[in-house]
Amino acid sequence: MIQKHWMIGSLAGFGLMLGVSGASIAQMPHDEMQPSGTEQTTSFRRIDQPNWLKGAVTAGGIGLIGVELWWFLFSKSKSRKADSNQGMQEATITVDGGYEPNRVVVTVGQPVRLSFDRRDPSSCLEAVRIPDFHIAKDLPLNQVTEIEFTPTQPGEYQFTCGMNMFRGVIEVQATDHSVETTQNLVSQRG
Repeated sequence: MIQKHWMIGSLAGFGLMLGVSGASIAQMPHDEMQPSGTEQTTSFRRIDQPNWLKGAVTAGGIGLIGVELWWFLFSKSKSRKADSNQGMQEATITVDGGYEPNRVVVTVGQPVRLSFDRRDPSSCLEAVRIPDFHIAKDLPLNQVTEIEFTPTQPGEYQFTCGMNMFRGVIEVQATDHSVETTQNLVSQRG
């Protein structure tokens, strides 16, 4: 959480610094800008901009940064619990401009089948990677690709596109039975 606040503060400060410094850097004495009659120069000519235009461009830039931050950091994730069918937990994830749902909830110790239905032709979403389970699969366009694995420990495991831009989470929850089994194993060893 601290990293998010640090990143937001850094980006806002950087945007503000660019907006304020743009006007002061451009301030150069007018007589230094004009070459003498015999002297030629390759420097740029100064173009005066109204202050309201500078402010509007700066405000627009800060607004775009804010929208990007909201999109990547604060937009709500869509969660779905996997359906259980004859001991297999199943969930379908639509791949279209991201992952829908981007959070799948499963139970520890039961096999999981994730069906990725790719509809987006962008090259970024050509593959899915689940590094914690050592899984990397290509996702053919307009086809469903199934991935099967069995989570052995509760926790959150990330899946990403091939370029690590789009992300999702597999949330593995412990059942009461698995908690009791873990406690029994710990007490037997101790």
